[in-house]
Amino acid sequence: MVERQLRTYTETIMKRNNIANTLTLSAIAVVALGLSPMAKADDKGCSVSSLKGTFAYSSTGFITAPAAIAGPFVEVGTQYFDGRGGTTAVATASQNGNVFQLTATGTYTLNPDCTGVFTVQVAPIGVTVHVYFVLDNNVAEFQAIETDAGLCITRVGRRQFPQGDPRQ
Repeated sequence: MVERQLRTYTETIMKRNNIANTLTLSAIAVVALGLSPMAKADDKGCSVSSLKGTFAYSSTGFITAPAAIAGPFVEVGTQYFDGRGGTTAVATASQNGNVFQLTATGTYTLNPDCTGVFTVQVAPIGVTVHVYFVLDNNVAEFQAIETDAGLCITRVGRRQFPQGDPRQ
């Protein structure tokens, strides 16, 4: 009887091991198949030189800190990317209902997967802003988020003129 129970126990363990092995192999196959397209998708052919031209943009959100300037923020302007890592912008902004003009100059980087960052110094308020962005619509649009503490601001931009337009 003990021998029979031992055999049944051994068979049960072997079945569980076979099921576990099958599940493990299945999981590995799913991960491997899932990573193959991602590896190709990561390189979309973007580089700093891919981003050149003027984009009309709008920003919306809130400034949460410091408390003295906390409140809603909106902005509309144009931003120029030079294809060499430099960027400039001019805009009209409203912070807590106070409307003002601003300019910005800075730099940008762009990864092969069409994600990037730009950093701009904003005048006349004298702040530096860091922005993460993603290019879409065949490099004709971008979506962005300002990444500095105290800022909850998103930005959407569209190419103002087609690439190759003499106004660029």
